[in-house]
Amino acid sequence: MKKIYLTAIICMLAYFSNAQTNTEFNNIKVSYFNPEKVTKIEDGHYLIDFGKAFFGTVVLESNQTQNDSLFFHLGEKLKNNSIDKKPGATIRYRKSTVPNLQSNSPITIDMVPYKRNTTGNAIMLPDSIGTIIPFRYFEIENLKIPIEAITIKQKAIHYNFNDDASYFTSSNEVMNAIWDLCKHTIKATSFTGYYVDGDRERIPYEADAYINQLSHYSVDNDYSIARRTNEYFLKNPTWPTEWILHTVLMFHADYMYTGDLEPLKKHYDNLKLKTLMELEREDGLISSSSPKLSKEFTAKLGFEKGDKKIQDIIDWPPAQKDTGWKLATPEGERDGYEIVKVNTAINAFYYYNLKLMSEIAGFLDKEDDVTLFKIKAEKVKKTINAKFLDKTNGYYIDGEGSTHASLHGNMLPLAFDLVPDEYVSTVTKFIKSRGMACSVYGAQYLLEGLYKYNEEDYASNLITETENDRSWWNMIQVGATMTMEAWDVKYKPNSDWNHAWGTAPLNAITRYMWGIQPKTAGFETAIIEPKLGDLTFTKIKVPTKNGSIYSDYKLINKTEGVYEIEIPETMNAEFVLPNNTTKAYLNGKKVRKKHTEIKLSKGKNIIKIQY
Repeated sequence: MKKIYLTAIICMLAYFSNAQTNTEFNNIKVSYFNPEKVTKIEDGHYLIDFGKAFFGTVVLESNQTQNDSLFFHLGEKLKNNSIDKKPGATIRYRKSTVPNLQSNSPITIDMVPYKRNTTGNAIMLPDSIGTIIPFRYFEIENLKIPIEAITIKQKAIHYNFNDDASYFTSSNEVMNAIWDLCKHTIKATSFTGYYVDGDRERIPYEADAYINQLSHYSVDNDYSIARRTNEYFLKNPTWPTEWILHTVLMFHADYMYTGDLEPLKKHYDNLKLKTLMELEREDGLISSSSPKLSKEFTAKLGFEKGDKKIQDIIDWPPAQKDTGWKLATPEGERDGYEIVKVNTAINAFYYYNLKLMSEIAGFLDKEDDVTLFKIKAEKVKKTINAKFLDKTNGYYIDGEGSTHASLHGNMLPLAFDLVPDEYVSTVTKFIKSRGMACSVYGAQYLLEGLYKYNEEDYASNLITETENDRSWWNMIQVGATMTMEAWDVKYKPNSDWNHAWGTAPLNAITRYMWGIQPKTAGFETAIIEPKLGDLTFTKIKVPTKNGSIYSDYKLINKTEGVYEIEIPETMNAEFVLPNNTTKAYLNGKKVRKKHTEIKLSKGKNIIKIQY
């Protein structure tokens, strides 16, 4: 195949700019991108690579006329050096034909829409945007004029996004590539103005949206898309039990990052409902099989006429009999989790809901509810540890009546701080024995628990794994430029290549590895608690509503490292010394040993650590 480099083409495209245009539909914007490479397949047949997939289409303009049909192809995936016309799963491909090409008459490639993501509950786009798909590659067939005569642009639709609001780099190139993959995913999947599941359905789902939200907060400080999505769920819940149990998590995160109490005030009663506390039985635990789960209750949750039952899903189910799927792991992504009526995973989520609701009640000065939720949370924690913690083996079973132990039944209690101190080591040992036995969604909680309980080396190794196809590196290797819905199509045969719920590494690196989070609402005070593992250098820029935090670390030698951290003038910050610190100096002054948290000054701070 003959490669044609783009100097001449790019010159002809100069009147376009890769910068964002002023076109705007409620913060949905249009950007145009040049090709990165054009390859000649044969005479009149060319492959154009834009480098990254976006949701959109192609616009082109010729300075010569062709009075003959042209055939255009858009797709996400390559096969044998051309676009894969039958990519399978929900990987996208579309063909379009135009009867001729008139000189100096720009055209936008039109496509047949997918019915499933443009009808029903899908988030609809303005008619002015037209039909769009996620694509990286573009092919032209039957071209009778020189390709140099044509300007070609990828027209990308996305929400308002500040590319310069964040960055991350480190001594681990794989980690850097995965962080970049995730950041691009956040921008590219924002095309509806909501956090949607991906292109197959274009519907918001709570679990997807929560991971999307945390990752978006890690790279940009525009909170409007998260807020719009949160509001959507109040009247449009989805059916999985633990998906509903993400609602409180999303509203709590919104307040911690924005400091705006109004959504909590406005929707407090609805948030109480979304905890599913009305399903409680005497010992404090909940079940989606409860007789209290009536039509009246599901109607209050937001299901029209109460005609929808909620159901435990625990990550992804095994292949259903009517799909005909042959999965690489027949049990799905559950690690064999046994879904009993009263189970560990659901009640771990329930405990965390109660814990966060006690904080929300406190934010709103509802002291009686603070007490109520604290008492309920403590009761649930006590019951879970009494009934589901196998003290002989030191790990959790899947639930009431089960003898099976799974990754999910243990990583969720760890992530949500349910594990008694004396069992943390045995629970983490069990978790590490299971590897990445969860989906890309479950990986969010796996990474959170590991980083929180000082298993940062193992957590970082999971992020940077390159030998196993259950990894983010595999997504890059198969050709995706956004995180995929599943580790590989063989684990979920209808999966897509554009699912932001796969971006757990992005927010885990920012919020747990670098440990940069709001300690108080609205980032009035930030906390920085780095757990950098074996990185020899790394730097990060984290956006907040009060300005950006810049953090830089270098390992000077085996016994000394230096942090340089810049704090905005409108923020306070505290730095938590790494566990292996023997001596520390802040701006040249020795830190007393009893201080594990040190207050940082506004502006630049130099922290020297001796190990």
